[in-house]
Amino acid sequence: MTETQQTIRLENVSKTYTEGERQRTVLADASAAFAPGEFTAILGKSGSGKSTLLNLISGIDAADAGAVWFGGQDLLALNERQRTLFRRQHIGFVFQFFNLLPTLTVLENVTLPLELTGAPLKTARAQALPLLEAVGLADRAATFPERLSGGEQQRVAIARALAHNPRLVLADEPTGNLDSATGESILTLLERLTRQNGKNLIMVTHSQASAARADRIYRLENGQLLPQPK
Repeated sequence: MTETQQTIRLENVSKTYTEGERQRTVLADASAAFAPGEFTAILGKSGSGKSTLLNLISGIDAADAGAVWFGGQDLLALNERQRTLFRRQHIGFVFQFFNLLPTLTVLENVTLPLELTGAPLKTARAQALPLLEAVGLADRAATFPERLSGGEQQRVAIARALAHNPRLVLADEPTGNLDSATGESILTLLERLTRQNGKNLIMVTHSQASAARADRIYRLENGQLLPQPK
């Protein structure tokens, strides 16, 4: 993979947290590369730092050392506000616990990322409605999240993650709060919608079966991102 082909790459990234009187190293001089349009799975045990890794890739958190390249932009060269604006434009998130805003309707949850980028409400709705159609929830646009099942809420979250047409979608244990059958359907939907729209998808999971769908697999272990055979 040449440098020009890499959409996202981590170069010698290190991150350590202080927990009480102890130092906890999450990443130790770790490197990885993700090609355009690629579905990558990050395996790791609970507490291994998988969610922290996503926070570093997205710029929510800053590494102690190294570089996090997104195309030609090193996120560590940006200040916190610049990283926030960059994330709003280029990155979508799908979380284990959905993270929908309970006071907003389904449609309002999906249009929110677009409104945060300054899109007019009419434009935001015009982009959101086809996505709700794609996830099978166009008829629930005016419903509040509490009236939806877990699987339905996660489908709304997928639509929200894609609403602003990001280049990268980050999924943090997206099926971890669902039963196995619902989780399988959600993962199929997430994979289909990101692949058909040419997005990068990076998913952290503890499930080998879920990871097997990916084009590339890394295991986060002892602060290192270790390539795994398919």
